[in-house]
Amino acid sequence: MTTPVADTGLLHGVGARAIEWLHRHRDGFRPRQDADTSDWEVKDRLKPIGELALIGKVLFREGVAGSRQAALTRQLLDHAWRELLDGGQLLTWMQRHEPLSPIPFEIYVPFKELGYCEPAFEDAARLAHRLRSWAAMEAVPVRRLGIAAFERRFGLTPHLPVADALRDTWLGRRPEPWTVELNLGYSVTHTVFHLTDWGENPAGLPEDIAGYLADWLPAWTDDWLEIGHWDLLGELLVVDACLPRPSLDARVWEAFAAAQAPDGAVPAHGPMPEGEPDDVFDAVYHPTLVAAFASVLATSRSMGALSDATP
Repeated sequence: MTTPVADTGLLHGVGARAIEWLHRHRDGFRPRQDADTSDWEVKDRLKPIGELALIGKVLFREGVAGSRQAALTRQLLDHAWRELLDGGQLLTWMQRHEPLSPIPFEIYVPFKELGYCEPAFEDAARLAHRLRSWAAMEAVPVRRLGIAAFERRFGLTPHLPVADALRDTWLGRRPEPWTVELNLGYSVTHTVFHLTDWGENPAGLPEDIAGYLADWLPAWTDDWLEIGHWDLLGELLVVDACLPRPSLDARVWEAFAAAQAPDGAVPAHGPMPEGEPDDVFDAVYHPTLVAAFASVLATSRSMGALSDATP
């Protein structure tokens, strides 16, 4: 029985609206000054900028964005690099102050892959990577897998080979599927992201893991769809796009699209939140980024399937 797939226009529309919202709210990614102190939330605001770069890379790589969507994404990335990261100098500052933190390194890699460069950061990162303490950093297995993947993408030899890092992850062990809860759900999705280079290399997903996911992904998405947890559901839609054959039917995408607000934002859980603009941004930027990510991959796979079906 063939799984009914979502309309390509619906898939593309979700991502186009998400990019529009992210572009309009691009200053929400800027570090903010704490109201009670003179400290700036620099480090806490870096991770969202890195996620923005990852999604931008996916969009340009897949080549299914319209001209306006591509132009807005490039403007977003230029703004993030020049205005928010000070041309990469903010990452260099953090790398020098916290040489064993992988956060600036993980943020820099997708920007580098998009053509942005800060030589001082690269020197600092390579120096930190030579320290035995870098390899000795304690991290949960999926985090260690991510570090290994970013080391490889940067051109460094991972201290822990990706295959070895995968073995200790939850998904690598393939335990009882009904034990998946929220945190384990994100462990599953990010394991897939790292193994496939964020959808670029679906063949990086071992065959046994792909089969396990194909068997259980429909049940997991039913659970999170019933709860209305749109953030994790969006990441599971990305996982589906990374499988050899899609296992989710059109109704999942239709429900996800219906949860998106008319302005393009996607709530994390339940209905759209209300409140101060900064607080709303913090609550919805991640599921909106995920919506753009899922949309681009699903649109690309859908168009690829149409091409394959053409005589």
